Amino acid sequence: MDLSKERLAHIVFESNDRAGKTFDIVLLIMILGSILVAILDSVASIRAQYGDIFLVLEWLFTILFTIEFFLRVWLSRKASGYIFSFYGMVDLLAILPTYLSFFVMNSQLLTVVRALRLLRVVRILKLGRYVSEAEFLKRSLRSSSHKILLFIGFILTIVLIMGTLMFIIEGPENGFYNIPVGMYWAIVTLTTVGFGDITPSTPLGQFFSSVIMLLGYAIIAVPTGIVSSEMAAQRSRQDEQRGITCHTCGKKGLDPSDSYCRACGELLS
Repeated sequence: MDLSKERLAHIVFESNDRAGKTFDIVLLIMILGSILVAILDSVASIRAQYGDIFLVLEWLFTILFTIEFFLRVWLSRKASGYIFSFYGMVDLLAILPTYLSFFVMNSQLLTVVRALRLLRVVRILKLGRYVSEAEFLKRSLRSSSHKILLFIGFILTIVLIMGTLMFIIEGPENGFYNIPVGMYWAIVTLTTVGFGDITPSTPLGQFFSSVIMLLGYAIIAVPTGIVSSEMAAQRSRQDEQRGITCHTCGKKGLDPSDSYCRACGELLS
């Protein structure tokens, strides 16, 4: 990669200098503008009055995002690695629907294409690329993924058991026609949503409903605690990496501006 291309790649993919930050800010404004256009365009009364302007703006944003997409492909050391990455797929999905609406001429498919154009709102997922804390949150979620998957497996087991029990207890006559319907009811009840479209009628069924409701309140806090603890651990590791260590007591993560150790009071050299 020559010097000019390397510099351009630094501006596009990094944001630790003035040029990179300016590029990110411009993209942020474009993303927010395109999302606003998509939202306003979905309101029939506003679209009737400003539909032509929205169409011009949508094509303008699409062309700019297309240029950005191919620029990132060209600047990537491995083009396929970027294209099939999360943000690469988001970038592609954000621009494809507009082009589909232009090239698909079959009137029967226009309704489907219009629905596909709603995928423009996936551009909001690109915002995470320009928020420094998003990377911190992503690392925390990745580190706690095994615990979360284990928790999800536990929840699915409870849903299966409770759904099966309610199918046996209540039966088709009370709306529990099969086990999947029972599992649907268990999910709705466990998450404390409570649509009320299916309700148990027998005393035993109502007892199990009460148990799963109480269990739902306890379960909601678990994933929050898992991610929060991992975020605290990540923050602690970051502080240790940025800070200095006391050579006397071994205290880590001391602020570089400290004159004395907060643990033992030793003078920091």
